[in-house]
Amino acid sequence: MSEGRTDQIESAGNGTVETINTEGVAPVVLVCEHASKFIPEDLNGLGLSVEAANSHAAWDPGALAVATLLSTRLNAPLVAQRVSRLVYDCNRPPEAPSAMPVKSEIYEIPGNVSLSDEQKQDRVTRFYRPFQSAVRQVIDAKQASGQQPVLITIHSFTPVYNGQRRAVEVGVLHDSDTRFADALLEALCPSERYDIQRNEPYGPEDGVTHTLVDQAQSRGLLNVMIEIRNDLIAQDADQKQIAKLLGEAILQALPQFSKETSASEAQVTRKARAKK
Repeated sequence: MSEGRTDQIESAGNGTVETINTEGVAPVVLVCEHASKFIPEDLNGLGLSVEAANSHAAWDPGALAVATLLSTRLNAPLVAQRVSRLVYDCNRPPEAPSAMPVKSEIYEIPGNVSLSDEQKQDRVTRFYRPFQSAVRQVIDAKQASGQQPVLITIHSFTPVYNGQRRAVEVGVLHDSDTRFADALLEALCPSERYDIQRNEPYGPEDGVTHTLVDQAQSRGLLNVMIEIRNDLIAQDADQKQIAKLLGEAILQALPQFSKETSASEAQVTRKARAKK
């Protein structure tokens, strides 16, 4: 398989999740939970206005582009959800109200109002479970090959939220396991171009670390969530610049955890650097 090839995860069945670069050899698994604004036809657009359906509430603009660039730079597999987070937010467990929100920032979501238990369970079955399974399959494959991969999730956020402008430009987020976030922040510190902060503009108290905890921390795997302000990754050149910065920082941090990832990690890092 050539690097960058996209393959449908068989367990998804309905085409709502995919993997990119499934044979990437780096001790890393990339995830993009909010990669798409697509709403299946049978959900009638969730009753959204055109503005809401294309807004940051529906997806994370630029996140998939950066995640795909990182997948190539690191030679790591990437799992991406292909349905709007307003249909189901795959970074939330089924019991969370924000999994199928009735309102997101300033936008009402009519198609999520008064959902029956059966309708909610249908979305869990159609969208959340296949996504979970896809991530688990990729991690399982890494572990079967002798690696304990670092799980890295890629997100973007709006520069203005509820009327408040955000100064932070890149956030490095974690739950109780701070190991890789600490190392990544240290690697990013020399950057003077961006305002980079820990657990901003969100933190675990906002319920945003579900994937990290469920898929990585529960297994003792290193993990981190990266948030990028979406006005900084609206253009191809900007996406490449951010991906380069993050890729370099990840490659700098990885060797500190060779025992936690795999004995061959140093070789993988050298190969990744050689491809640039």
